[in-house]
Amino acid sequence: MITRTPEAHFLYWWVGCCVTWADAATDGTAAAAASAASSSAQTNPVAASNDNQEGEEGDDADDDDGATSTTTGGDADKKKKKKKKKSGAAKAANGIVPGQGTEGAAAQTTPPTIPVRVLFPSGEYPEGEICAYADSLVRMTNEEAKLRDRARHEIHNDIRKAAEVHRQVRKYAQGFMRPGMSMIEICEKIENSVRTLIEENGLAAGIAFPTGCSLNHVAAHYTPNAGDTTVLQYDDVCKIDFGTQINGRIVDCAFTVAFNQKYNPLLAAVKDATNTGIRTAGIDVRLGDVGAAIQEVMESYEIELDGKTYPIKSIRNLYGHSIDQYRIHAGKSVPIVRGGEQTKMEEGEFYAIETFGSTGKGLVHEDMECSHYMKSFDAGFTPLRLPRAKQLLSTIDKHFGTLAFCRRFLDRIGETKYLMALKSLCDSGIVNPYPPLCDIRGSYTAQYEHTILLRPTCKEVISRGEDY
Repeated sequence: MITRTPEAHFLYWWVGCCVTWADAATDGTAAAAASAASSSAQTNPVAASNDNQEGEEGDDADDDDGATSTTTGGDADKKKKKKKKKSGAAKAANGIVPGQGTEGAAAQTTPPTIPVRVLFPSGEYPEGEICAYADSLVRMTNEEAKLRDRARHEIHNDIRKAAEVHRQVRKYAQGFMRPGMSMIEICEKIENSVRTLIEENGLAAGIAFPTGCSLNHVAAHYTPNAGDTTVLQYDDVCKIDFGTQINGRIVDCAFTVAFNQKYNPLLAAVKDATNTGIRTAGIDVRLGDVGAAIQEVMESYEIELDGKTYPIKSIRNLYGHSIDQYRIHAGKSVPIVRGGEQTKMEEGEFYAIETFGSTGKGLVHEDMECSHYMKSFDAGFTPLRLPRAKQLLSTIDKHFGTLAFCRRFLDRIGETKYLMALKSLCDSGIVNPYPPLCDIRGSYTAQYEHTILLRPTCKEVISRGEDY
């Protein structure tokens, strides 16, 4: 046992008192600092958020100076560095929202204004959804198939870039569309966003075809011409179908917007049918088998509208299609009903798998004023009598080539008084008109569509996104 002298007892008592006084003083300073910080946070929440994020850098300065002290030159330098940083709240105020960038680029503005090239500085764009074939084990491990796949990487990367633009623009469209907007406003917002994000460059990069915004019984090929005053209504069913392209590699993708939830069964049927078509498609699969699978799923749904139940029908004279460079319809048609052609899908092909469901007859016909046009891919030389028609054809070749266009696009590049010349080109077979396709009035139609690629090793849904 250790014994202490009276002097030692006094010394231990004195040290204990000093420690107690020091602790009390520290607690008082901390409480005052906390009170000042709380007051500052209540009066300036954005500044408080900034301080929280920068707390680790500013601890030394805050401990030395307190809440209200003046700063030395060194402290002032620290505070200048702090001002360069922005909190999450400040970024949101500037329109920055999370995105899918790489190499540190992780944000897109709202509305989108940053080209996808900037968001992906490596120049490599994300793959779509990867789906296995029935014989996936053989194909995915086959070295020769892998080599063929790598040989087409540049083509694949081009269309993936176009798909990334499509995903970002349609996310924006799904956010801004609302009842009361004119159809022209909706289309121009979508098209201008595509031009910005893809950095439009003539035929090398840009819009693949006009934005379709077909309403209700109109299933496809409607976009407003100049002067069209149609306004989107709460009870409308609107199909948004727009395309993007890089070096002629086209992404054709569509979705349906309905504000009234009573139409949800119609949208669900068409979305399920499209996904069924995607699952069924593959190398050596017969096109007719894809159509049979689509129809079986589509017509298993029904919808009740205003107390009456309607079967949902596949629109039997609308099809998906193969896609080639600068050629939206490349020759093969993918039916959405049974009994179609028995031609097989082949390795390396691109397809637009699109399905249309209807509460009407399930059969469309041409109606209304035409807005969509496209130069025939196989058009040879045809003599033209009208000089204005020759001039218009030169304009079409320069700006659109064999990609689809509409009258608004001609207006935008400065063409005027061109209707007679355009009719002459259509009559001669050089340009084909594509009028709106309609079911019976009073019916409702919906559409979903994706672009897929039949790679040697797997099936890639190029345009798949988080939305659908």
